Amino acid sequence: MERMIDVKDLCQYFPVGGFLSKKKVKAVDGVTLSIAGGETFGLVGESGCGKTTLGRTILRLYEPTSGSIAYKGFDITKTPMMPYRRKMQIVFQDPYASLDPRMTVGEIVGEAIDIHKLAANSRDRAERIISILEQVGLNSEHANRFPHEFSGGQRQRIGIARALAVQPEFIVCDEPVSALDVSIQAQIINMFEQIQYENGLTYLFISHDLSIVKHISNRIGVMYLGKMVEMGTSNAITSHAVHPYTRSLISAVPIADPNKARKRERIILEGDVPSPLNPPKGCRFHPRCPYADTRCTEEEPQVNELGKGHFVACHYPL
Repeated sequence: MERMIDVKDLCQYFPVGGFLSKKKVKAVDGVTLSIAGGETFGLVGESGCGKTTLGRTILRLYEPTSGSIAYKGFDITKTPMMPYRRKMQIVFQDPYASLDPRMTVGEIVGEAIDIHKLAANSRDRAERIISILEQVGLNSEHANRFPHEFSGGQRQRIGIARALAVQPEFIVCDEPVSALDVSIQAQIINMFEQIQYENGLTYLFISHDLSIVKHISNRIGVMYLGKMVEMGTSNAITSHAVHPYTRSLISAVPIADPNKARKRERIILEGDVPSPLNPPKGCRFHPRCPYADTRCTEEEPQVNELGKGHFVACHYPL
């Protein structure tokens, strides 16, 4: 299977305290991953671990501090992005903040069609807009309405329609259901899967909800404080996790069966997430890890492959 996205040693540092300050927040620090065409790569971790920053940096909405980004083998780290904007899109987390309140739905979806000159004439443009809206569960009447006239779930559908307007190949889904009711979440997730099946799309699906990521993803990456700590197939991560942090995340996923839930051991991490402005030396997880020793406090663990496609950055994988 062709590799769609290749990211190598990607870093994204943000300066803090003014232009001349040397302090930097290390939001993404040396992440390497690849995403195959047609697959869904899930990215999980606590709030503030760098998931969203990684997704936006891959699209170069943030210019990377260092490292490389390749799209279908072509290095796009420093090239003009306009030719790739059509191929790479994003669905934002907040359906209330990501839509222009002064534009109708037709104008929001049609804007990208106009920019990339995808419609031959106004009739073709209108037909394209209606077709895309129908694809996401809306209809032609909605094209003349404004975002404030819709519910949260419908607004997210508009955001998805906007991303689909240019017929992309790769979409970053940045926590697209976290702001929605649980009943609506299932509808949107099913729609993502249907659209992927119909259009052969590739997703980077970012979420802090491991149960959603497990459902939709082929492979999963776990981030902690700007670093990728474990990566593997969905089954390997959810059933055979070897990093202490991943195991603590999995233990927090609710189980519908009360008997199983009572028997399961909940792994509760102590302490707070360290500041990315001043990350701890050695393994970044060591201040909260119950298995940490002197080596963990001094030596940063390298990413090692335990089994086929299962990678972990830990001195003592479980």
